[in-house]
Amino acid sequence: MNRPVRMAAPNEAAALLHSFTNHLLYSLAKDQYSATELDRYMSLALTVRDRLIERWISTQQRYYQKDAKRVYYLSAEFLMGRALANNLINLGILDVARDAMKMLNLDFADVLEQEVDAGLGNGGLGRLAACYLDSMATLDIPGYGYGIRYEFGMFDQEIKDGGQVEKPDEWLRLGNPWEISRPEYGVPVRFGGHVEEHGDDHGHLHVRWTGGEQVVGMPYDTPIAGYGCNTVNTLRLWRARASSDFDLRYFNEGDYEKAVLDKNRSETISKVLYPSDVKVFGRELRLKQQYFFVACSLHDIVRRHLVTHPSLENFPDKVAIQLNDTHPAITIPELMRILVDEHNMPWEKAWEVTQSSIGYTNHTLLAEALETWPVELFQRLLPRHLAIIYEINRRFLRQVMSRYPMDDARVSRMSLIDEGSGTPESRRIRMAYLAVVGSHSVNGVAALHTELLKAHLLHDFYEMLPERFHNVTNGVTPRRWLLAANPQLADAITARIGDGWITQLEQLEQLVEHADDPAFRDEVRRIKQQHKEQLARYIEAEHRVTIDRASLFDVQIKRLHEYKRQLLNLLHVVALYLRVKKNPDLPMLPRTFIFGGKAAPAYATAKLIIKLINSVGSVINSDPQMNGKLRVIFLANYRVSLAERIFPASDLSEQISTAGKEASGTGNMKFSLNGALTIGTLDGANIEIREEVGAENFFLFGLTAPQVLDLQRSGYRPREYYEQNPELKAVLDLIASGFFEPEHPDVFRPLVQSLLEQDTYMLLADFQSYAECQERVSKVFQDPDQ
Repeated sequence: MNRPVRMAAPNEAAALLHSFTNHLLYSLAKDQYSATELDRYMSLALTVRDRLIERWISTQQRYYQKDAKRVYYLSAEFLMGRALANNLINLGILDVARDAMKMLNLDFADVLEQEVDAGLGNGGLGRLAACYLDSMATLDIPGYGYGIRYEFGMFDQEIKDGGQVEKPDEWLRLGNPWEISRPEYGVPVRFGGHVEEHGDDHGHLHVRWTGGEQVVGMPYDTPIAGYGCNTVNTLRLWRARASSDFDLRYFNEGDYEKAVLDKNRSETISKVLYPSDVKVFGRELRLKQQYFFVACSLHDIVRRHLVTHPSLENFPDKVAIQLNDTHPAITIPELMRILVDEHNMPWEKAWEVTQSSIGYTNHTLLAEALETWPVELFQRLLPRHLAIIYEINRRFLRQVMSRYPMDDARVSRMSLIDEGSGTPESRRIRMAYLAVVGSHSVNGVAALHTELLKAHLLHDFYEMLPERFHNVTNGVTPRRWLLAANPQLADAITARIGDGWITQLEQLEQLVEHADDPAFRDEVRRIKQQHKEQLARYIEAEHRVTIDRASLFDVQIKRLHEYKRQLLNLLHVVALYLRVKKNPDLPMLPRTFIFGGKAAPAYATAKLIIKLINSVGSVINSDPQMNGKLRVIFLANYRVSLAERIFPASDLSEQISTAGKEASGTGNMKFSLNGALTIGTLDGANIEIREEVGAENFFLFGLTAPQVLDLQRSGYRPREYYEQNPELKAVLDLIASGFFEPEHPDVFRPLVQSLLEQDTYMLLADFQSYAECQERVSKVFQDPDQ
């Protein structure tokens, strides 16, 4: 590994300061009097970027000289968070920068606070991609991230009258000091048009995709610094630009609007993260986004390969492409198109090259979340790719038939084309199946998830291609989630076991030897209390609700989705409320329940759950009987920088998804890393965390994945649980009565109705087990040493 010994020079702070004042003057044209807080952040960011650039260039030169095999990580999301503190830590100059700011009488924390989160992702999928980039650079692996430079990221969430309101996330409005545009590497991307075939003199068929409209992908590069080493890798994001700015003819005729219409239409491709695909236009735009960034990225990967190699024959020896979920699955037909149409490679050889180069990570167990696209939409936007997918499918189904003769049902189940009801408009392409067939490796993201993929969602494929499936449990980078987010705890750990854990996390096991040291326990407890104090002050400033610092901080922060069961948590909150109302002198452990997370704009049920959380919170927080016992807070606009405040302050981590539904859930790891205990089901990575920390340090409740399946098969009747459990009945009746929203008494009735009639995610079946488990939590929390 390329890791130098880091010695801080005495004049380093002065050198940094010199560079900082130069940028303020020459890059931003400001002096100390006219500079704003934002200018100071920009100057420091540019100063740090300067220190990355030399390493960045020498890293890329080293890869070329070594003719290294490169890893290309294709993801529709990269949830990077803020970069300044992370880069300072990875370069080993955080204290130097703090000293330099002190020389100017600037508050270092205020400067860091000016940075806007890069809003390029939605949840765990995008954050995982960011953690992978950090780890590849730290391990000196030649790695590249490829995605879209969304102008408007995941929306800013505001809470109005208790409900979620989406505002555009204009994260680029004030500029982004970390990116460098590379217009010289623009890539033309085609949509629509038609396919032409012609034979040559040797009887070989040649195919050309022509016509249609073109946009240009413009690359923007961001340096990704490894920790404590000289490696700086690249995240390349693509922005869509019109192939010609506007039509001068229309302009000259005075039709100014029509002159720029095509330009605006083509540039919407990179405008907004994941447009809602409820409307046909939204679906079309999403497919365009996916093909756009895949086409640009593959063009770039092939170009880079051909700089040092005469042909694409050895492509898999030098290139590994990883698909982060199904969004980039169109990589498979696109690479085939490049090899067969543009490089005249025979189909069989091209297929071998494609399969050997591509790996696929699956991120879901929900059948409805597996991406499919209407054949008709493909025909219109990507006619050549549709023909290639048909040919892949034809050849693949021949293999299925010869392996399983006379099994038509299996052939139909495994086809890449879902025939639907048989009408042309109902036929759809199954992108996950395409990804499995076109890759040499398919992985789930937690041990249970991979086993369930093999047993259910992709069972036919596992039976036929067992060697292709394996597990890679997700991880998180300790650099951001402990070293940057919780420096006090990081220092306390390093003082006991050294700093090797920062890159070799398994070294944390050495802490077991210090577990009985009262001084270490006191220090860890004091650090947790400091973070609770900071988070409480933040909540009080934002929400005007007083927080008891000694209360149990019980936290569930993640994307709002029914299977993640924020609603189960809330049913328990209402149960506690009713207990106090019935018996005001009831001795109860004080708790502060903290929720946070965004609901997809078109996901009405998830948005209704947010409203219910806020309505329950507003009743509880204004009831004097609850003072000192219960608080309920919904933190708006959950994002990476807010998560960095919350994880270190949390006592209890809620990982309560229905068993068999959460692929991995990396929030559970960030909580554990910061010393919170978990209450959870045997789901996703909870299982592996429980194995690591020991069953006695994990609050387990609820049905297991096999029990969930059995209950579904035998006919789950949620109403029975409601009728047999007086507390549960009282909770649901109170919510349905309109008590928490007297102005609109019927508003929450659909939630209760759905629980009583379907309860798809079995909240009612798990309620009693969850409530009893929370009693165990209360007992343990009252004994700090335990």
